[in-house]
Amino acid sequence: MLQISAVIPVFNEEESLPELTQWISRVMNDRGFSYEIILINDGSTDRSWQVISELSKSNGNIKGLNFTRNYGKSAALDAGFSQASGRVVITLDADLQDSPDEIPELYRMIVEEGFDVVSGWKKERHDPISKTIPSRFFNGVTRWISGIKLHDFNCGLKAYQLKVVKNIQIYGEMHRYIPLLAKWNGFAKIGEKVVQHQARKYGYSKFGLERFLNGFLDLISVSFVHRYKKKPMHFFGLLGTISFSSGFIITVWLIAQKVYSLREGVKVREVVDQPLFFLALVALIVGVQLFVTGFIAELMTSNQSKETEYKIDERINCTE
Repeated sequence: MLQISAVIPVFNEEESLPELTQWISRVMNDRGFSYEIILINDGSTDRSWQVISELSKSNGNIKGLNFTRNYGKSAALDAGFSQASGRVVITLDADLQDSPDEIPELYRMIVEEGFDVVSGWKKERHDPISKTIPSRFFNGVTRWISGIKLHDFNCGLKAYQLKVVKNIQIYGEMHRYIPLLAKWNGFAKIGEKVVQHQARKYGYSKFGLERFLNGFLDLISVSFVHRYKKKPMHFFGLLGTISFSSGFIITVWLIAQKVYSLREGVKVREVVDQPLFFLALVALIVGVQLFVTGFIAELMTSNQSKETEYKIDERINCTE
């Protein structure tokens, strides 16, 4: 069994790939690790795939997957995880900002200290303030919601036991929340290591400020899916009960008020002339709709199947 699988998503990084793969190979060979480097070309528009093909010919440890178009980092990692066979899986970004020199210590923490996941923490960053301040806010909110005490959820340099990556599925922008997904799947021993953040040497950042908005939306999504994926009726049924009960109580109160007024000889408006009646009617209808939604969701979850959201065009040293 291989000791280390390095999984690296690639998007327009033709200049950095030769240096990155040489650096990783040097670290692995110096430490005597058996390893593989899995490069996932995520629809690059430059020569990244050609470079990967050329590198694989001179280094048999390099494997490649080529997407038909750009699907995003999560899809690339998911495809890489499906191919990984090393005892420890290391993820790195392809832009040389993650140092391969950190790999041996990450490996040791997984193997000797028994961590399921070890996340890198770029304590000192070579990024503009426009990225560091939103990142700190994002990480703070994620820590509060997830209960996982990590300083840097966005760090691409992470290490996992093989069984962790084989038991989670990531999609959308969920790559930021792999520690959270791991925890929810029973892999709760999550550690952190301060890692060196390299200044960008080639190209430009592929992520803008929109990633933070997308990140918050994905955090809400992954939290909801975790809690209610197997029991959607608990969510929709609760809301439906509240809505239907509110409408029913208001309706009964309006009718009782009308009956009492007629009995006492007090003039009162017709029930259907009161705005509160229509509010009650809407609440009753919404309550029924939420119940129906819950039933449909229960049927869907009982018949769902796992399907990948990406298409692979070419493979190098990889299985189907």
